[in-house]
Amino acid sequence: MNNIERRDAQMAYISDAAVFEEQKKCRKILQRLNTADCSDFDEIGRIVKELFGKSENAFLNPPFYCDYGSHIEVGKNFMANYNCTILDVAKVVIGDNCMMAPNVAIYTAGHPVHPDCRNTQYEYGIEVVIGDNVWIGGNSVICPGVHIGSNTVIGAGSVVTKDIPDWVVAAGNPCKVIRKITEEDRKYYFKDKEFDPEAWNHMQEMWKG
Repeated sequence: MNNIERRDAQMAYISDAAVFEEQKKCRKILQRLNTADCSDFDEIGRIVKELFGKSENAFLNPPFYCDYGSHIEVGKNFMANYNCTILDVAKVVIGDNCMMAPNVAIYTAGHPVHPDCRNTQYEYGIEVVIGDNVWIGGNSVICPGVHIGSNTVIGAGSVVTKDIPDWVVAAGNPCKVIRKITEEDRKYYFKDKEFDPEAWNHMQEMWKG
């Protein structure tokens, strides 16, 4: 097997010339994205679509960094805020309506723990999967192999090393479940602050819709 085949099979591989050639294509797109007029949302949207391929209403606030782009699958209405980094050596699959705050990092890439093995330049990529309606708070790190369930919130500054289930608030280093998200949470927008009647009525119309 060549190193691209080994990489895509989530086996240990070496970043050789063929691997770097694939990364060059991505870096040329990122160069245009990260130097585009920040007020030209249409142009940014076009570049994002080129980077990810299939996407619907995805948006990135530059700067954004990744290794390949083509290994990232995003659902509808994906949004990543400033300075997001996705090391997509392996697949990163993200569901619909997911939001990432500034400085979120998703790592599929890793290196062996033992220095003798690490110094051979062998590395690996293990996929990350994120469900629908997930919000990841600022400065969070998602480590290789992690699966995050749908409708979950990851608190700011978290380091997610293990799977997180659906419908929870989780945070910390290492990230752990704090509590379930319940129907009671629907009426609040921040801690104990409730939506005002105008906003609440507007949302109800949107839910019908």
